[in-house]
Amino acid sequence: MTVSRALLKSRSGSAGLVLVGLLVLSALVSLVWTPYDPTLARPRDGWLLPFSGGHVLGTDRLGRDELSQLLAGARGTVLTALLAAAIAAVVGLALTLAAVLVPRWIGAAVVQLTDVLIAFPVLLIAMILTAVYGGSTWTVVTAVGVGAGVNLARVARAEAGRVLNTDYVLAALAAGSGTWRTVRKHLLPNIAPTLVVQLSLVLSVAVLAEAALSFLGFGVPAPAVSWGRMLHEQQQYIAARPLLVIWPGLAVAASVLGFNLLGDGLREAADARLRVREAS
Repeated sequence: MTVSRALLKSRSGSAGLVLVGLLVLSALVSLVWTPYDPTLARPRDGWLLPFSGGHVLGTDRLGRDELSQLLAGARGTVLTALLAAAIAAVVGLALTLAAVLVPRWIGAAVVQLTDVLIAFPVLLIAMILTAVYGGSTWTVVTAVGVGAGVNLARVARAEAGRVLNTDYVLAALAAGSGTWRTVRKHLLPNIAPTLVVQLSLVLSVAVLAEAALSFLGFGVPAPAVSWGRMLHEQQQYIAARPLLVIWPGLAVAASVLGFNLLGDGLREAADARLRVREAS
């Protein structure tokens, strides 16, 4: 059974694909259409309830359409998650290769550096960068990507060490296979499933971190729209207008759940023993 078929047959994988698909679809739709301008304030239309005045999910105190803000926020969420995952992949793979391919004393230094960096929470790093360089998408993406990349390196390092000690890799090295040829032909294909699963989890971490930073006031500045900023702006009105907090809260929760379920499904699909058991 192929990985794709195994993923579709997995309950968690299928549910994750649906939720992530809805997130990506919302982001793509927002590129070409939103019911209203998500950043345009209409004070006369403030505090409208759902399905009032042509606003499906109502409006906030400034009269901005909630549905339009949710669609625009999905675009920023997808962009942040993908960029953070790309940075995490580069950082994690670089640290992994440095730890297992360089001379032993250099590799030990890389391992120690990785262990030290893991001790710093991603949100703390992002707050420090924001305080120094100001809030922006790139600040959030860099902090989350580097922090997640260090954690990715810790997982990938163990897997890479296992692969490099297998008989067929040792035989290839004994036969004269060069270091980079061995990496390209034997190492990367064998650790790719682990990297893919871990990167799917990085996506959920990026979504949650961006929302948390924006909620705390360290995320992207106005007039940029994000789900975390929506929560930040509406928190003081939660008693009077709870729906304004529920919508972005549900969006964040569904996105994080979707990426986590997709990661679980990928882990099951990539496990050859589980695929064989499912096929039998």
